[in-house]
Amino acid sequence: MESTLKTILKYIREILLALICLNLFACLPEGAKARAGDEGQAGQNAWVEKTLASFSLDEKVGQLIVPAIVGMFRSQDSEAFRQVRRDITEFHVGGYLLLGETSTIHEPAGAALLIRRMQEMAGTPLFIAADFEGGVGLRFTGATRLPRAMAVGATADEEMAFQAGRITAREARALGVNVNFYPVVDVNNNARNPIINIRSFGGDPQSVSRMARAYIRGSQSEGVMATAKHFPGHGDTSIDSHLDLPSIDIDRARLDAVELPPFRAAISEGVGAIMSAHIALPRIDASSMPATLSPRLMGELLRKEMGFGGVIFTDAMNMLGIADRYPEGEAAVRAVKAGADVVLFPINVEKSFLALKRAVATGDIPESRVDESVRRILKAKARLGIHKERVADIANLDRTLGSTENQLAARRIIESAITLVRDSRGVLPLRLKPDQRALFISVVDNNEGWRDGTPGLAFQTALRKLHPNVTAVGVSDQTAPAELSLVKKMAALFDVIIVNAFIRVSDSKGSIDMTEGEINLLRHLSSLKKPFAFVLYGSPYLIASVPELPTYVLAYEYYPAAEEAALRAVLGEIEFRGRLPIELPGFYPIGYRK
Repeated sequence: MESTLKTILKYIREILLALICLNLFACLPEGAKARAGDEGQAGQNAWVEKTLASFSLDEKVGQLIVPAIVGMFRSQDSEAFRQVRRDITEFHVGGYLLLGETSTIHEPAGAALLIRRMQEMAGTPLFIAADFEGGVGLRFTGATRLPRAMAVGATADEEMAFQAGRITAREARALGVNVNFYPVVDVNNNARNPIINIRSFGGDPQSVSRMARAYIRGSQSEGVMATAKHFPGHGDTSIDSHLDLPSIDIDRARLDAVELPPFRAAISEGVGAIMSAHIALPRIDASSMPATLSPRLMGELLRKEMGFGGVIFTDAMNMLGIADRYPEGEAAVRAVKAGADVVLFPINVEKSFLALKRAVATGDIPESRVDESVRRILKAKARLGIHKERVADIANLDRTLGSTENQLAARRIIESAITLVRDSRGVLPLRLKPDQRALFISVVDNNEGWRDGTPGLAFQTALRKLHPNVTAVGVSDQTAPAELSLVKKMAALFDVIIVNAFIRVSDSKGSIDMTEGEINLLRHLSSLKKPFAFVLYGSPYLIASVPELPTYVLAYEYYPAAEEAALRAVLGEIEFRGRLPIELPGFYPIGYRK
């Protein structure tokens, strides 16, 4: 009797366990369901070892190189596509960075077809990587445009960071992208930083750590490997490493307190990849070697001391912080010797391939060292499931990119980010009377290359629908002194002044400044005794140059939805919910809101 009862209880437990497992499986996201059905860790490891054992030296070396596609190529007869084919079939590259053109938003179907063709050509599944820092919509039409990290940090809501990672990964995977070079986990504690800036979650290591962990969870839950960058921390620089080699004069105690905590948090969260920075830390590595090429920083600190076992990508090797100082082949060899697994975006794939192969042949790099990196790369590919299914179902592309659910989530994030820093005259929310004449001025730091459309147009268009009595003018770095003088005279004739200012953060720009003429215009407008609403998009540090601004609203981003959210906040349709995630020098500490 007792034996029978035990048997019955055993069956009941098994049935309940099976039901629980089925319910848990049903709750998994689609990407996680696919991976849950894989052959398990033992099967993945078997594939890794079998594949590695089958590789020639050429195939091993090729896995360490990931070039970039600049632009999208539909024609397989183009020279660009022939180079892609050669890189994949002759040099056995480990993947491709889908870079695109920086001033263009591309059509996604052509890119998805290109990715499919590349994967079909490859003997080993490819990493397909992208910089989706503003969501897939940053680079592809119809996809969801999300705010970059500082706006997400201003929400102070980890769930929003998680959703940003999840949405980006789901749309990336539909396109065929399996690696996102995000999040930026640099602590932006230098107001003059021209390249990290709004790409960082903020200036507080603990807040950056929390938001980074949430983003990584969201991304990797949907089957896209997240990449924490730029190790060991690019936030305290005033030089763009695309243009030169920044040097940060900090000691180990400071590094441990400020720069490293977000990387430690990312590693603890299980981030799949970390990207190096082309920066020198002479008090940490006396050779002043760029971190990318430094065995002290990459091999000893990151790999051994911090225990990171995932894939280390270099930052792009065509950046001048490296390319101006080291011959290309030498740079690739130094990076691998330092501890990198992947040499990203070399100027010339063949030169880097031959240099690495020669280094192995001469014993400069032991083949066992190459095997270590290849094993890590293959393990990452197996975890992504691309060893079983390497191509995306293009039929799902239209249903996934820019879905209503994703767009609503993106809108909630940017609306939650809009931050009121100052309203010393109490003009907000702005209540415009029908007979009041409003002057709308759009001020941009540079007139060219705005991929999301004309800066200020979305704000102006929505404002005019509510208040037709609006006159709009534009000011840029090219505006002549006589025209600036005319704008000042015009301002005296209007009842209300509204200014949208745009300071773009982008590679190789090298500056986050307005011109002297633009600064003087803002000072003049601030001196007028009339309602003045000022909204800043992009780099949030302008108040250091124009401390007299009576209102100071931050959107952190620059794209139409950010302008629309800022307008709703200025008019009182939504509350200002954002929290300042950085220090504004001489003004407000992190978290302050007036």
